[in-house]
Amino acid sequence: MHKHDIKDFGALKRSGYLPKPVKDEIRTNLIKFIQTKSNPFYTILGYEDTVIPDVERALLSRHNILFLGLRGQAKTRMAREMINLLDEWIPVVAGSEINDDPFRPISLYARMLLEEKGDDTPIAWLHRSERYGEKLATPDVSVADLIGDIDPIKAANMRLSFADEQALHYGIIPRSHRGIFVINELPDLQARIQVSLFNILQEGDIQIRGFKLRLPLDILFIFTANPEDYTNRGSIVTPLKDRIESQIITHYPKTIEVSRAITGQEANLLPEQEKNIEVPEICCLLIEQIAMEARKSEFVDQKSGVSARLTISAYENLVSTAELRALRNGEKNTMVRISDFIGVVPSVTGKIELVYEGEQEGPLNVAYRLLGLAIRNLLTKYFPDPQAVKKGRDIQKAKAKTSPYQSVIDWFGKGNDLVLLQGQSDADWLANLYKVDGLYTIVSQHYPNAGEQQSGLLMELLLHGLAEFSLISKKGIEKGGYAFGDMLGSMLNFSPSDDDDDF
Repeated sequence: MHKHDIKDFGALKRSGYLPKPVKDEIRTNLIKFIQTKSNPFYTILGYEDTVIPDVERALLSRHNILFLGLRGQAKTRMAREMINLLDEWIPVVAGSEINDDPFRPISLYARMLLEEKGDDTPIAWLHRSERYGEKLATPDVSVADLIGDIDPIKAANMRLSFADEQALHYGIIPRSHRGIFVINELPDLQARIQVSLFNILQEGDIQIRGFKLRLPLDILFIFTANPEDYTNRGSIVTPLKDRIESQIITHYPKTIEVSRAITGQEANLLPEQEKNIEVPEICCLLIEQIAMEARKSEFVDQKSGVSARLTISAYENLVSTAELRALRNGEKNTMVRISDFIGVVPSVTGKIELVYEGEQEGPLNVAYRLLGLAIRNLLTKYFPDPQAVKKGRDIQKAKAKTSPYQSVIDWFGKGNDLVLLQGQSDADWLANLYKVDGLYTIVSQHYPNAGEQQSGLLMELLLHGLAEFSLISKKGIEKGGYAFGDMLGSMLNFSPSDDDDDF
């Protein structure tokens, strides 16, 4: 007999169905995943050897869990993925507000219905996607929201006394009975509200107002918290923390490769964007490097963290910047350039918390500084490190043309300059790059098989990289783009008004 053919309690009993507490259910299904070498947390990247084993141990132990970590570390995503560990369907007493198990009814409604109808009690089937509750903890969350309260309108309509259990309105926690319930940002919950969770975690029961009722709720609780919250906004009261059996520390991606995979998975692009806009490997790595630089920058508040959302929104903005340029130039297809990273700046400024020194610099300058550091770091992965030449002890040797970049530096030294506008057409962009003597020669020496567009991108990376190593000068221009020139000439012509545009 198919479970959807089971319409009443009698048929359910005859089918041999045996209910399980939700933590036992999750444990049983997790064991199946482990035995078949499957991963229920398949959308979570970078936690395979750290967080996920901790979670598996906690679930095998049937523990409630606290995820502790900085923002953008997939804490809520981990909780939502646990839905995969629930049975696909479970039977409930039809019409029950709190998913009553017909074998163990706890609400007055279900108890009365079973007493009245017995084996004829109607059964409904609940999908696992409906067995998940989530609440963002804010200071205005009340006990009534979470646990429940007397509903005066229900009492009036049904002509009930306020002392009647039927006059109760259940909060979100009882409505998550036999499922998973998540409280995000737990420290933001007022201490007196946290206290109301004590009995639910320890004994599984709740008390609403003065009612003498015991609801032995069956729930897997997942909490999330940011360590910074302990000092900024509130704290987790000690007795509550003591009742949460497993505290699991999350972290940011440990490598650029993992970070890039997360960005690629989470970035929300339209099919036409994916089709028409090419994002080269260099640009993907540069986005991730910006986040890596931010996570160690002295201007960024490291206690607050740098969310993975920075790289995701930066990637989306980068593609849109190239798309906008192509639309304005009447080009159907284009490739992302280094100068398109101007469009990434809003994604950076909105995702970093600055310390005092960073505030003094200003969010815009900090964003450009992070971009510059990322370019500097990336250049050394594709070309010889210019710093090795600059640090030469022999002045005469340093003056000699020992640097692989000397032909480019000399070209600018002769008074030449180069303007690369962000909105230039592909043809104009390439033509401008080829003006610089020796630039293509360097690229072709290291990447002889690169195509025309790829060579152009490498040439542009070289220009930006040499500027970051102070071998040539670079200035932002109002129209959007950069002007490159001789470093010495730039220093001689420097005026205080230039400072705002000098990235």
